[in-house]
Amino acid sequence: MPSPLSAARLLPASRPAWLSPKVARTEVLSGLVVALALIPEAISFSIIAGVDPGVGLFASFTMAVVIAVVGGRPAMISAATGAIALVVAPLVREHGLAYLIAAVILGGLIQIALGALGVAKLMRFVPRSVMVGFVNALAILIFMAQVPELLDVPWVVYPLVAGGLALMVFFPRITTVVPAPLVSIAILTAITLGAGLAVPTVGDRGALPSALPGFGLPQVPFTLDTLSLVAPYALALALVGLMESLMTAKLVDDLTDTHSNKTRESIGQGIANIVTGLFGGMGGCAMIGQTMINVKNGARTRLSTFTASVFLMILCIVFGPWVSQIPMAALVAVMILVSFATFDWHSIAPATLRRMPYGETIVMTVTVAVVVVTHNLAIGVVVGSITAMVIFARRVAHLAEVTAVAGPDRTRAVYTVTGELFFASSNDLVYQFDYVGDPDEIVIDLSDAHIWDASSVAALDAVTTKYAARGKTVTVIGLNEPSARLHGTLAGQLSGGH
Repeated sequence: MPSPLSAARLLPASRPAWLSPKVARTEVLSGLVVALALIPEAISFSIIAGVDPGVGLFASFTMAVVIAVVGGRPAMISAATGAIALVVAPLVREHGLAYLIAAVILGGLIQIALGALGVAKLMRFVPRSVMVGFVNALAILIFMAQVPELLDVPWVVYPLVAGGLALMVFFPRITTVVPAPLVSIAILTAITLGAGLAVPTVGDRGALPSALPGFGLPQVPFTLDTLSLVAPYALALALVGLMESLMTAKLVDDLTDTHSNKTRESIGQGIANIVTGLFGGMGGCAMIGQTMINVKNGARTRLSTFTASVFLMILCIVFGPWVSQIPMAALVAVMILVSFATFDWHSIAPATLRRMPYGETIVMTVTVAVVVVTHNLAIGVVVGSITAMVIFARRVAHLAEVTAVAGPDRTRAVYTVTGELFFASSNDLVYQFDYVGDPDEIVIDLSDAHIWDASSVAALDAVTTKYAARGKTVTVIGLNEPSARLHGTLAGQLSGGH
């Protein structure tokens, strides 16, 4: 009879989910929709960065295909993004494409180092209110990006957009076998070509590449001067890219009720940017709008990300003339629906706002406002998190209380301190004692308190010093082990002898 171990070895290994025909169909079709939506976006971001459209399209291809293998968040789309384009645009304008490529490669190396150092763990310090603000701001930015496509255009564009939205809303009631956005794009393209409608098309955004990108090192001097020139841009690219990628990964985690490896994602972003730079791309990070399209279409595995990258190059190189004729109205309709589905409408419902603590609403509003004004999700998250920390510190600062308790006799005064002692709550500690009226022996009971930082130890030192100046002694009791260790290490050592 075989042992349990040998029997386990004989069992077939569990197959990846994407090998299921039903799952594979969903993943492949979703990847096709994403690829179609990527083309005009990548071209637009290339224009923002000041490079040829092919540079952005190549970056989208290499970022997606590499992150599909090495990334930590399945179904997330990484490609050329507006945030990265804004970061690198000054470098391209002043020094040219070669220095951009050098910055992308160096930025990738920095991301790998940050990932290995555990930068992904900082995501636990992003409050829920910041996350909600991030999502709502993202939805607003996606919608705002479509507004220019609806200005100064032929009137027929508007019914086309409305028709595209109607198709995506009602077609799923007929069948969900084919993604509604793909059906909408196909039907609107057929209508515009069949009727000969003169409307803006994908081809109007720029020429599509006709060959695969080439491999090579950037043509720059490998000197310290070059390093000092590109390093600030590389660092900014690395930080912005990681921030957007990790926030997007967390968002997809929440939407799909799954967990992803953020450290692997951080390192994977770095690897993808290095490969992208070596193939002449402009760099990138997680692309939030396209990721939302992918997830909303039901994609959950790496296959959708990989097929999106493959379809992107096939559509550009093989089917470029046909893809160029897709009306922008079709893609605008897709993105408008994505923005509507992305926005957390529950967060602004009157009933929710009435129940929500005032500080939480402020943090969400600040995050949204900063992102919309700066068009930078990373800046909004940082400002929102700082705002949340300030509000939290102010709230907790009032939780530390000092209460005078009658001593066993008139020769001793006993004070009990309750709450968390840190830099904000301990500021007023010094003023809670009766230095003149108290007897010669004072006991401060910290059984119901916790010392978190040097500021609290310094405050207790100040209390002791004030009593000592009047010939009175202070005894601190009830310290828990961490508080006693911190107090024992720092007590009497913080005044610098003054």
